Amino acid sequence: MKKYQLMDWPTFILALIVLLAVVLPLILFQEASSEIIMDLNGFVTNQLGTAYLAIGLVIFIYCLYLAFGKYGGIKLGHSEDKPEFNTLSWAAMLFCAGIGSSILYWGIIEWAYYYDSPPFHISPRSEEAINYAASYGIFHWGPLAWSIYVLPALPIAYALFIKNENIIRISHACRPLLGKHTDSWIGKIIDVLFIFGLLGGAGTTLGLATPMIAEGVSVLTGVNSEALWLRILILLLSTIIFAFSSYTGIKNGIKKLSDINIWLTFLLLAFVFIVGPTVFIMETTLSSLGLIFRDFFRMATWLEPFGGYNGIEETKFPQSWTVFYWAWWLVYSPFVGLFIARISKGRTIKEVILGTIIYGTLGCTLFFGILGNFGLWLELSGTFSVTEVLKEQSGPAAIMSILSQLPMSNIAIIIFVLTAIIYLSTTFDSGSYILAGATQKKVDGEPYRFNRLFWAFALSFIPLALLIISGNDSLTLLQTASIVSGAPLIVIFIILMISFMKTLSSDRIKLEERSRLFKEKERKTLSIRYAKDDRWWE
Repeated sequence: MKKYQLMDWPTFILALIVLLAVVLPLILFQEASSEIIMDLNGFVTNQLGTAYLAIGLVIFIYCLYLAFGKYGGIKLGHSEDKPEFNTLSWAAMLFCAGIGSSILYWGIIEWAYYYDSPPFHISPRSEEAINYAASYGIFHWGPLAWSIYVLPALPIAYALFIKNENIIRISHACRPLLGKHTDSWIGKIIDVLFIFGLLGGAGTTLGLATPMIAEGVSVLTGVNSEALWLRILILLLSTIIFAFSSYTGIKNGIKKLSDINIWLTFLLLAFVFIVGPTVFIMETTLSSLGLIFRDFFRMATWLEPFGGYNGIEETKFPQSWTVFYWAWWLVYSPFVGLFIARISKGRTIKEVILGTIIYGTLGCTLFFGILGNFGLWLELSGTFSVTEVLKEQSGPAAIMSILSQLPMSNIAIIIFVLTAIIYLSTTFDSGSYILAGATQKKVDGEPYRFNRLFWAFALSFIPLALLIISGNDSLTLLQTASIVSGAPLIVIFIILMISFMKTLSSDRIKLEERSRLFKEKERKTLSIRYAKDDRWWE
């Protein structure tokens, strides 16, 4: 087949049309667009909160069932295949793709919001509020989030490495249930929703990361962090990095960038842990984990049903935080899941599920436990009031104020800014790689380079245009629009779960026979080797 004939042009063009249909009104009719999007967001978070929290729990239980059930030992590849990447690189790539620079933002500052506005109608700044302030961020970025991420990886990896179908589109994973409709407009809509969600999610990441990085540069150089040229420069630098990384492919680009990022992360976290209040960090983190284990299902299901009734205050905490986070994970999950699938050849279903959940949760726990609890210690000890800076200035200013309290603070801020830029780049290069694959009928080896580069620039230039023309408010609206677009993904994920179980059930006999033949071959190989070893005189 000639070059570019493998492109899925209808999906490619439809995705661009939908994207422009959303972006252009944000630029031309910002006030009207804002009103419509915020109304839709209010409907999604207030009326569909139950659906979001329920699907999060269902996916978590489903993944655990697959991991520990009769299908957990299925290898995603041929029986003799070994993992394509070593465990550290594999964990680094899935972690960097899954959390981006957002973890640097929320990991250090999220506790401050809960400290003044805690859940469960707890008194602000009380001891109980402090306990939940240190714990809720870990919960939001914990096992439920990563189980949502790993679910789409399983059917795609199964199709890629067991059935040898070189397709990395989310609609393809729904084929066992949708059948011939997968190739119709239904399948196209599923793929376009995934693409739009990712582009909107990219706006979210940029909307958080760009001001934070700009604030870091401002602290180091004295340049005004609000300067438009500085924010544009940060976006362009990140674009150049991840475009080059995406262009060179997974092994030569994305893998190496992720490895660098993980070592920078370890360096930053180790530095704060050693020079900061080490005992306080360890004790608070361990206590937070205990609280999460105790209240896991309460935190996963609380929707404040009695708020506004009988004189009970309606805080909107679940809608503002937990429901929003679950919607965010759903929007990002097809992209992260497809990327996890692409890098998981040679691993079993159990390894992929537990590895993603454990490594992802552990990484996020380190961020919240070390960076977040350092900020909490500053507040509680009276050393520095983080909440005051947060109220009077902004989140990025509060973050840099926290880092400025460290010994050799300039070095810490330099490492922090570099880490944020590379996290931003690793998320986007993974995203452009998967978007390229999602707009091709098949992927021979890797998606076309021109296609990877196109989506690499689309991921950054659309938010860049919004930033130049309409400012940060449009990035926030793009983020909100992507969350709203994630609502249909609840239905798509139900289809995914049913489809994958149907596939596993129909292939069970073939899989058992494959496993039996491999074990027999392995036994014969071992017998021959042992027989040769025993003939020591030869």
